Amino acid sequence: MSYHQFRDQTGEPYGSFEIFFYYDSLGKDRPYRLGERGWYWHACQPGCLPEGNLSGPFANEQEAIIDATDFI
Repeated sequence: MSYHQFRDQTGEPYGSFEIFFYYDSLGKDRPYRLGERGWYWHACQPGCLPEGNLSGPFANEQEAIIDATDFI
């Protein structure tokens, strides 16, 4: 798990997002599975609950970071 900051077009930081790897080691029969195995990101300040939906899965951490910052 790692935290990164969003940056606007001038390079000023605002908000944060968290990148993490998820895999379900207990099997597909769990009623509250997060999703498929892979890298995910969501807007989140360190120590706080997530702000919004998950994005992913991605094949690697770099793809998740690119997706998180691509819309800026």
